[in-house]
Amino acid sequence: MESHGRDEPKGPVLHIVVVGFHHKKGCQVEFSYPPLMPDEGHDSNLLPEEWRYLPFLSLPDGAHNYQEDTVYFHLPPLNEDMKCVYGVSCYRQIEAKALKVRQADVTRETVQKSVCVLSRVPLFGLLQAKLQLITHAYFEEKDFSQISILKELYDHMNGSLRGSSLEGSQVYLGLSPRDLILHFRHKVLILFKLILLEKKVLFFVSPVNRLVGALMTVLSLFPGMIEHGLVDSSHYRPKSSMTEDLTLVESVSGAEEFVSVSVTDIANTELELEGTAAAAAAGPAVESLSSGNSTEGDNHLLKPPSRSSPESSESDWETLDPSVLEESPKEAAEGKETDLLLPDVFDSEPGTPITVQPQPAGGQGGVVQGLVSGLEEDQYGLPLPIFTKGYLCLPYMALQQHHLLSDVTVRGFVAGATNILFRQQRHLSDAIVEVEEGGVHIQDPELRKILSLTTADLRFADYLLKHVTENRDDVFLDGTGWEGGDEWIRAQFTLYLHSLLSSALQQDNERLLADYGVPFVTAWKISHNYRVWFSNKHPAMAAITPGHPFQGQYSVADVKLRLSHSMQNSERGKKIGNAMMTTSRSVVQTGKAVGQSVGGALTSAKSAMSSWFSTLAQPAAVTTDELPEPAEEVQP
Repeated sequence: MESHGRDEPKGPVLHIVVVGFHHKKGCQVEFSYPPLMPDEGHDSNLLPEEWRYLPFLSLPDGAHNYQEDTVYFHLPPLNEDMKCVYGVSCYRQIEAKALKVRQADVTRETVQKSVCVLSRVPLFGLLQAKLQLITHAYFEEKDFSQISILKELYDHMNGSLRGSSLEGSQVYLGLSPRDLILHFRHKVLILFKLILLEKKVLFFVSPVNRLVGALMTVLSLFPGMIEHGLVDSSHYRPKSSMTEDLTLVESVSGAEEFVSVSVTDIANTELELEGTAAAAAAGPAVESLSSGNSTEGDNHLLKPPSRSSPESSESDWETLDPSVLEESPKEAAEGKETDLLLPDVFDSEPGTPITVQPQPAGGQGGVVQGLVSGLEEDQYGLPLPIFTKGYLCLPYMALQQHHLLSDVTVRGFVAGATNILFRQQRHLSDAIVEVEEGGVHIQDPELRKILSLTTADLRFADYLLKHVTENRDDVFLDGTGWEGGDEWIRAQFTLYLHSLLSSALQQDNERLLADYGVPFVTAWKISHNYRVWFSNKHPAMAAITPGHPFQGQYSVADVKLRLSHSMQNSERGKKIGNAMMTTSRSVVQTGKAVGQSVGGALTSAKSAMSSWFSTLAQPAAVTTDELPEPAEEVQP
């Protein structure tokens, strides 16, 4: 396995894999091209240790309940030179009696298999479109020993995708922000802010194609995130033994490289950061912090968190030192990223050297390698380095990966699951997104307060919703225009994020940031992604107008909007709404009962009234018809 994965791949597609369900062995790899293990054959069941969850990701939980399904998933890299591996799996099942060639190990009435593509590029929708056709043809053969079509698929994909640019609409194929906003409405902005805060967010729904579609569509609202922001989103270790887990915890505890900040301690943390920033003028305090040799007074900041209590879903890992969770000495020495743990230093000490982000020579639209984040960034420093340093993005999680929710090396995640066990353990997540009902459930009241939408936020969300629903009734105009379309929605969220970043750079920006929510901005400024972005200087941000796109004076419409939002989303509003529904239902039932008890009295009264009105109407009609006749007689 030493040589496997270390050679330069021929194209963007690494492997074509077939995963089947064995009645005794469970999910297992039945075919891979090229072989996953170079010393083995195409039909070997062996896997690299880093990809031990591949069979369970390709054949999702509860797959037998659906005739076909599609899964997006991420695999960790096999070596230091690789990045995140993007997987797309198409699952189907067929009756065993329909097979032309039935192998000896087929003992059940149905055969379940998945054809999977492992790729170096996140072209999920494009890979899915091609893979679905081949999977259908592969099953139509009714002979799973015919693998020539899979080898042709590998060659075809590498030939057609080689040199494909990640810029353009093909990255977003199959992802519809319009449908997302129509389903989640104003809650889409809450999801956007949740991810900015790097919280533990769990999406839940079945089947998997709905799950991964909703999750990846939310990520597509972040500019450049799918194209360049997920390369470090799957750096985790598979769980192999309890001994290894204990050793890992001990090593992390001894390193003392994590920064534990609770949301409730934000105000105290800011004061501590200001004090440390003042001390930075006298000595290289930041350098000693980055090296891990902190002074005794800083030990209360640099310690592993205690185990989170079941009563609160608040994440103990609000931030993380940017240099941890990377085993490669080359990557650890690359950026000295922890020099940027205290962004206030750059405000209080103008003489401190600031890393200036180089701009692309080929125009304003290109991307360059970020000096600190390690991601390919545009001139605004986007995508934000959210999915880095232990913050995972797992579009689909198998039950075998459940330990990652409580792993000490994982500071947060945006993950999707279909197994109800994930949803039942609510204390392991900060927010659970019920895709079916379009709900976002947050247990911690402090976090709910932080994510409360301001009036300007509600105007923004209402603006999106109105434009999306404007042409919805017209089958010919629906989705065809720029305004209200998918690209238009992404452009609005890009403007929102640009304005937020620009407002954060301004001096005396309290009034500007208030429109985004003071608790939210305070929490966001201590997040890893903001500190890394703030450490670089991005000259293109000077062209962005600071302030919320929908700032302005309050009006009666804002009061109505706030009331409507509160009624739909707050617990008290839901109770009032349910009470009104119950009351109206009771009134209707009471009216029916009264009508039945009175008998035919009401009916006869109605008929009498209607006949009386009809008699009143008839003379009026006759009078108007007879009016012209006297006029004709008087004329001579």
